[in-house]
Amino acid sequence: MKRIPKLWMGLGVAAIAGSMAAQADVISLQKGASQSPVILAQEGGEGGGEGGGGAPTTYALESTDSNAFKYDATPQIDAYIDLVASAYKKAADDARTLAAAVDALLASPSGDTLKAARKAWVEARPAYLKTETFRFYDGPIEEVEGAINAWPMNEAYIDYVDGKADAGLINDASFKVGLDDIEKSNQSKDEADVTTGWHAIEFLLWGQDLSADGPGNRPYTDYIAGTGNNDRRREYLKLVTDDLAHKLNELEGAWQLQNALGYAKKLKAMPEREVIGRMMNGMAILAGFEFMSERLAVALDSGDQEDEHSCFSDTTKQDFVYDLAGIKQVWTGDNEGGERPGLNDLVRSQDAALADRVDGLLADAETKVAALGDPWDQVLAAPKDSPQRKAAEDVVTALQDLGTGLKDAGGKLGVLVLIPTE
Repeated sequence: MKRIPKLWMGLGVAAIAGSMAAQADVISLQKGASQSPVILAQEGGEGGGEGGGGAPTTYALESTDSNAFKYDATPQIDAYIDLVASAYKKAADDARTLAAAVDALLASPSGDTLKAARKAWVEARPAYLKTETFRFYDGPIEEVEGAINAWPMNEAYIDYVDGKADAGLINDASFKVGLDDIEKSNQSKDEADVTTGWHAIEFLLWGQDLSADGPGNRPYTDYIAGTGNNDRRREYLKLVTDDLAHKLNELEGAWQLQNALGYAKKLKAMPEREVIGRMMNGMAILAGFEFMSERLAVALDSGDQEDEHSCFSDTTKQDFVYDLAGIKQVWTGDNEGGERPGLNDLVRSQDAALADRVDGLLADAETKVAALGDPWDQVLAAPKDSPQRKAAEDVVTALQDLGTGLKDAGGKLGVLVLIPTE
């Protein structure tokens, strides 16, 4: 499989608009109803990072049947807005805990404080990963995702690597270590030239993963003040960690209904199916494209550790588990033990068999993700016909099926779901 470009326009809209095949696919979603043509157009600009981008002008499928798509989605929409706001709050809170651990490392560099900072990074990730299902439409994450979670990254663009002791911006005396310059340098010439976000912080805490049996092993002495370029590295780590927490806090604010200028207020004012379309696309594209293809299939095909999502810390399986957990939250409404109305109930009101089918596909994907080998780089290094590889290929298939099931559920609710392909 060739490397799929990570900056794709309008969720594939530019390639799909005007396509007879796409129109046939859209029409097939509305069994028993007559449709007028659905006109697609890119809205806004491109998003950064792994995916993102514009959105269709409308998610609502049209029908000449006046009784088509009659339902009340108010409980699900209200629950979704509440879920997203609380999820970003948790992500921001955990990022602030990470920032405090980094501050402790910089105040007193030692093996213990470095270990604690790494632990805080690992523990902060799940809350963010569960928000990734809120991507892939015109939400506020699209403008900043490339600064938060961009990957894969050329680590030599930031700091030294094996055989290149003077590599990276940190070791370039002509580069000013300030947040503005760091942000301007992020993916400025190549999308792998990542300077900010989770994976930049990960690399600065672990260093390159040069071991077949464990994660990276950057020494704590890299953060002792006054030695070599350590002061620049210390400042860099502090800036990008605080910036991550700040950006997540801003996302939380954008999803607070009391924010008159926030996205939640805008979403709440939209017609129901425009909102449902966004909810469905976030889940379906994460499952059926970003997670399935970019994070699993591409890495399996290349066998290259550089295609591993969290390669420095060897925590990629955690990424898989919590991305799927985020999808489940939206589908079921269940969140941290608190139940909200979910999209499964809405779909069940229209087609109980279809809702049961998607429930089963989600459960199947959960089971197969849980069975994945860990760490992920050892799965990538396993022989093509090994049980570890077979288990991973089973996850790819399960996610494809889940994406298709969610797309079908979207059609039953009268919304357009566009899952990109190569």
